[in-house]
Amino acid sequence: MPACKRAAIAKHEYMYVSVPETSLRDRIATMYNKVSTVHSGDRVEVLERAKRFVRVRTDGGVEGWVEQRSLVTQDVFDGFQKLAQDATGIAVQGHGTARTDLNMHLTPSRDGEHLYQLKEGEKVEILKRATTDKNAPKPQPPPKPAANKETQQTGKQPTQPSTPATSTTAATPTTSTATSSPATASVAASKPADKAKEVEQPKPVMEDWYLVRSSSGKVGWVLLRMVDLDVPLDIAQYAEGQRIVGYFVLNTVQENIDGEEKREPQYLVLLNMPKDGLPWDYNQVRVFTRNRNKHRYETAYRERDMEGYLPVKTGHAAFEKEGDLPTFTLRKMNADGQIVETTYKMNGPIVRRVPTPEEVAEQKARHDAELAARQKARADARAQKTGTHKKKPKKKTQQ
Repeated sequence: MPACKRAAIAKHEYMYVSVPETSLRDRIATMYNKVSTVHSGDRVEVLERAKRFVRVRTDGGVEGWVEQRSLVTQDVFDGFQKLAQDATGIAVQGHGTARTDLNMHLTPSRDGEHLYQLKEGEKVEILKRATTDKNAPKPQPPPKPAANKETQQTGKQPTQPSTPATSTTAATPTTSTATSSPATASVAASKPADKAKEVEQPKPVMEDWYLVRSSSGKVGWVLLRMVDLDVPLDIAQYAEGQRIVGYFVLNTVQENIDGEEKREPQYLVLLNMPKDGLPWDYNQVRVFTRNRNKHRYETAYRERDMEGYLPVKTGHAAFEKEGDLPTFTLRKMNADGQIVETTYKMNGPIVRRVPTPEEVAEQKARHDAELAARQKARADARAQKTGTHKKKPKKKTQQ
């Protein structure tokens, strides 16, 4: 193998293994000995660089050569750490299973940097959804100015040879409009339109992505279609051709099945049209409650034709006489183009919207005004009745 240029590293530089597993070589050659093995996420210290290889030292002190394409920089590692930190406060929108081995990307893009991998069948938590252009060009660094021999020797910019100014109209033959034929003018007019057709860009091909958290706590972006949501078949059969993008257990109810008492969950399900690239995350929600007599799920609430956005929040709240009830909060686009939060409560098989504090204050003010009006009306009626029933003085009779 021909000798390759090597560059020693003056200061400490660390990189991270971005492939599931790779070997450390004792030398850069077709025939080499395997010194050790490193795995995804392992940190290594860079000691020396060659054309396609890097000599590194592991945390265990083992040194060897590894292909540079199997490593990512400290910046990429820090980006994944920040991604995981930012995801700590995001509510889980569902659980899924990886269809195959998947790279976890730093950004929702095929060209995005990757560091960790999911194994086929590995369980993940769904956190977010995003949609991006599949063929979007990868950002390129600005080109460096090329230096020629004159610049390298003198350090001065080379002088450009002066060229006589030429006129576009002089360089091309001109034709008098008086002598040009109508056919020639028609061809000339059609050229810009033909050129516009050639320049017209193809429509972007959009892809949906999930931000997921792996069973080991790693966070990254994966293609949505490569993750199967773990929705029970009893619920998935009601999808009606729609794509389930998230689901939640609201509560559980006691049910007797063949003489055995079981706790059966009740679900909130988010659905969307079965295609990528939609600007909203879901356009339909359904609440499934358990019919304990017929031992099946039934739709207790359904809302369609909305523009909903993740995350959806679930919980419990106390409602005076109704007691503690399960709740869920949706983020929807209103008629003014603003995303607002709407909370719902579920009392048995009945789902109702929870009024906002402003609506509660408005209802109270209206109730107080109506009560005051009724009280005033009753008082006026009593006063009028009292006035009409006053005793009139008796007239004196003549003896």
